[in-house]
Amino acid sequence: MENLAVFFLLVVFAAAARAHIGDFDEHWRQRADAARAKAQESYNPDPLAVTTELNLAVRRTLEKIPRRSLVNRKRRPTDPCTATNPIDRCWRCRADWAHHRKRLASCAKGFGRNAGGGRAGRFYVVNDPSDGDLVTPKPGTLRHAVIQNEPLWIVFSGDMVIRLSEELIVNSFKTIDGRGANVHIAFGAQITVQFVHNVIIHGIHIHDISPGGGGMIRDSPAHYGIRTRSDGDGISIFGSSNIWVDHVSLSRCSDGLVDAIMGSTAITISNCHMTSHDEVMLFGASDSHSEDAVMQITVAFNHFGRGLVQRMPRCRWGFVHVVNNDYTHWLMYAVGGSMHPTIISQGNRYIAPPNVFAKEVTKRDYAPEEVWKTWTWKSEGDLMMNGAFFVESGDPLARNYTRNEMIRAKPGSFVTRLTRFAGTLSCRAGLPC
Repeated sequence: MENLAVFFLLVVFAAAARAHIGDFDEHWRQRADAARAKAQESYNPDPLAVTTELNLAVRRTLEKIPRRSLVNRKRRPTDPCTATNPIDRCWRCRADWAHHRKRLASCAKGFGRNAGGGRAGRFYVVNDPSDGDLVTPKPGTLRHAVIQNEPLWIVFSGDMVIRLSEELIVNSFKTIDGRGANVHIAFGAQITVQFVHNVIIHGIHIHDISPGGGGMIRDSPAHYGIRTRSDGDGISIFGSSNIWVDHVSLSRCSDGLVDAIMGSTAITISNCHMTSHDEVMLFGASDSHSEDAVMQITVAFNHFGRGLVQRMPRCRWGFVHVVNNDYTHWLMYAVGGSMHPTIISQGNRYIAPPNVFAKEVTKRDYAPEEVWKTWTWKSEGDLMMNGAFFVESGDPLARNYTRNEMIRAKPGSFVTRLTRFAGTLSCRAGLPC
């Protein structure tokens, strides 16, 4: 009986590790092995150095902006462009951004800062919103673009709504850049980033995503295979590294808005606007999958807006830096987790809901207090409003900094400025975004 139980657990784990791959053939085995090696290579043994680097960049950015430009009001068309966080300052106020699109690849901060996307490749213009052939995608479609083996910087010829017939399987070294067009991935299946690396997703809307039924789907020019039912995430990051999601507006997906699981690492989720959703972000899918200990994720400058319930994010195992985000709405809790993740919350604004039983920012699952009190969950410079409170735990952070080296995050009172332009931007060639 005991041997039968062990066998059952192995079967369940193997199925989970394949995530919707109906036939885990030699192609997928090689891709999984390469992704695991890349994740180990991308893992930073000193994650606090990355948090400090980002906090320093924020301070330097704010010091360069005239104080009158930081007034919290809606920007008028006649106002000069003001980039209020270090990612945006790198590119957004340049009128020539459309002629230097690939500059964006040098602008990431945090753990996903090395995500090059398709910087080394040519431009690919998507001019066809259809998604009718999953095995032989039509040239000019987004599906045809993302499955190519070569690096590509993918742009769009104009406004379009792309309804994915089944999950869109993105290959390594791809940038999906929606700037200059109003692009919606909507009313269909999800974007899947599985066993790959160096992917940037920027400037698009993702909403009303449903689970796909599966079937024969191409994932590279030389390979297609059977996929089982997909989850209905907005963006599913699975066993992948060096991923950057920036200035994306997300809402109303069947599962998570952005999930990162199965040994994914070196990820930044920044400048996004998230609304109208229950389980927003899941980092680490299983308490039993210790490979997620390699996970390192930055969540920065995002606006968690109306209609959100929980998981902003919910974490297992890894190291998550939650910095300078604006939490204006939640119904249950904002930041949660299990299996001793390290969560560093710095300079966020947490506005609790009216419900007296939902004032706590944090939620720990599946562990008694004598266990979770050893987990490192720290709050520094967070602005707590309407009765919000963060329950800290764990020992002080392990690394000792010199006085000159330790850079504190900007306080939560700066968050409305840092996140003012969260979500998809209206960019026009020849003008700052």
